[in-house]
Amino acid sequence: MTLRFYDTASAQVREFQPLEPGKVSLYYCGATVQGLPHVGHVRSAIAFDQLTRWLRYRGFEVTVVRNVTDIDDKILAKSAESFEDDFVADGGRPAKEPWWALAYRYEQAFRTAYETLGVSAPSYEPRATGHIPEMHALIARLIDRGHAYAAPDGSGDVYFDVRSWPEYGSLTHQRIDDMQAATDADPRGKRDPRDFALWKGHKAGDPETAAWDSPWGRGRPGWHLECSAMVTKYLGPRFDIHGGGLDLRFPHHENELAQSTAAGDGFANFWMHNGMVTYRGEKMSKSIGNTVSPMEMLSQASPRVVRYYLGQAQYRSVLDYNPGSLAEAASAVERIDGFVAKATKIVYPTGGTVQLERVKVPNDFAEAMDDDLNIPKALASLHATVRRGNSALAEGNREVVKDSLFDVARMLDVLGIDAVRNADSARPEDKTLKALIRAQLEARAAARAAKDWAASDAIRDALTGAGVIVEDGPQGASWSLRQD
Repeated sequence: MTLRFYDTASAQVREFQPLEPGKVSLYYCGATVQGLPHVGHVRSAIAFDQLTRWLRYRGFEVTVVRNVTDIDDKILAKSAESFEDDFVADGGRPAKEPWWALAYRYEQAFRTAYETLGVSAPSYEPRATGHIPEMHALIARLIDRGHAYAAPDGSGDVYFDVRSWPEYGSLTHQRIDDMQAATDADPRGKRDPRDFALWKGHKAGDPETAAWDSPWGRGRPGWHLECSAMVTKYLGPRFDIHGGGLDLRFPHHENELAQSTAAGDGFANFWMHNGMVTYRGEKMSKSIGNTVSPMEMLSQASPRVVRYYLGQAQYRSVLDYNPGSLAEAASAVERIDGFVAKATKIVYPTGGTVQLERVKVPNDFAEAMDDDLNIPKALASLHATVRRGNSALAEGNREVVKDSLFDVARMLDVLGIDAVRNADSARPEDKTLKALIRAQLEARAAARAAKDWAASDAIRDALTGAGVIVEDGPQGASWSLRQD
């Protein structure tokens, strides 16, 4: 077994060896909870969920940290400027929502999206506002080492001195003089326009609740500082993998790396970044009107189909969306589910499920996943196994049907696709639906046995109209739900 991942810092695929044998520490950037999740957030979470599941399949104990940025300029601006239709003050009139309430509400929306699409819960999910003392300690270390300074104007701002750190720009392979000015704080107290904020002094008009006491005056943390403080607390000064969306490489991840290493920490051994989601080849943008949200996708297709679609590309590549994308994903999931349903009836005629812990994935699937999570090749292995299983069903070869079913079940589990279905199947309404469909199929079988073709056709037509696909075979009728 040789795991290989692309490391952004070295710009090459490298063999992965964890810092501690048998254990992997992974941190990936979660949400800045200023609004509802967009498709890029969810794609990133699914990509790192696939990574986590594969590492665990390979036998590693994986500790996953995904942060929540719950204090930020944009959160404060949205609280100050926008009115929320679903927030009602005691007097019954719409009122501005406090920043902390807005952040928590959107945090719950993210959690719902993650859970709906089968993203495993992280080991820890720290909030920025819960780690102010750790941020103060990191700033103090940087000041002591000569890499940070308080603004001389008494504003309370503290900046990272980019020219004091020769390695600044190493993650994105840029020269300081080629970089744009940092826009995350007032520039009046900066030594260099590119110096970025570690601590932001409290300003008139900001909520009093959005400021904390510090050695440099009341204020709040800079965005980049939060992640460095939190990852160090939960994973230590050096850890295996830091992940996030490609759009976070600069300035966010570049600044994280600089402030942590300048403070004396080894920080991440690997940097992994997932690609963006585009719309017909163009960047999604609200101003253009070509955005599509996870909620819109879920209104058009089941969670398993959306998960399949968002997780079907190699994580570093661009995933392009068009109006037919979900239909194509639905057809792929339908083919998989059709085989699983038929094979399960053959292998477990009286009920039962595959014991996944006893099953290994096919070699070509494993080789694809070991090779920088090559999901397209892994899915090719999955669909080839489905085709082999369907051929075995037609030939009546029970052993090949069984082997194919076990392989498919294990691959679906590793990819996280069945995490969604298993969650859905536990719902009482799903059990009721299955019982009602079984009763209809039994009534249809009785009508066919009595040669009452009119009644048989009427039942089938009613099921079809309700979105239930009925297929007749040597072992009787099977069914699946239409994915649209």
